[in-house]
Amino acid sequence: MDINSPLSNDNRNYDYTAYAEEYRREYGVILSLIPAGAKVVDLACGNGSLLKILRDNKNTKGCGVELSNSGVAASLHKGLQITRGRIDDKLPFLDKEFDYAICNVTIQMVMYPEILLQEMKRIASRLIISFPNFGFYRNRIDLLLYGRMPKPMMFGYSWYSTGHIHQLSIADFMELVEQVGNLKIEQHICADSTAGIKRSLQELFPNLFQLLPVFLLTST
Repeated sequence: MDINSPLSNDNRNYDYTAYAEEYRREYGVILSLIPAGAKVVDLACGNGSLLKILRDNKNTKGCGVELSNSGVAASLHKGLQITRGRIDDKLPFLDKEFDYAICNVTIQMVMYPEILLQEMKRIASRLIISFPNFGFYRNRIDLLLYGRMPKPMMFGYSWYSTGHIHQLSIADFMELVEQVGNLKIEQHICADSTAGIKRSLQELFPNLFQLLPVFLLTST
């Protein structure tokens, strides 16, 4: 197979044509963190599903930024205000233009995550960031046993056909927050939280047992 040819199992170029609507488990957590009437920007908003949920349930105002043409088209079809472009570059917004800046499960896909975080801090008073935790115990076991890029966090893709270019753990994220500076972690919620012993382990050892953490940060 020609490695430069289009691959059927490839998530580097998202195509939302086949699914214009979706609901992800972390949406409920994000919804709970944002008050009614807030002004929000969703960075890498995909098909606009989260923005639409926030608009319909919390009467939020704001817009999204998305790189893929199909995502922009799906979002515009929902009546959302969308700007096409990268999110890890200077964003076309004023300082503190928004109450909340959201980056949902995308920080690991950008070339410059530190610039993304700096820009989010510039344009909003509060930041909501979620990502798949590379420090999750199944990844550690997979790497130990097989000695190659762990499969559990690839969601069915291979190391070469995924948009995940900067895998990070919760510990890595905490370090980035500290390095960017003037940010305070206000809340840390596990989107895949369960009950019983597993929940206790998620709370005691988040970097080991949380698969999908959601952080609310305040710009200080």
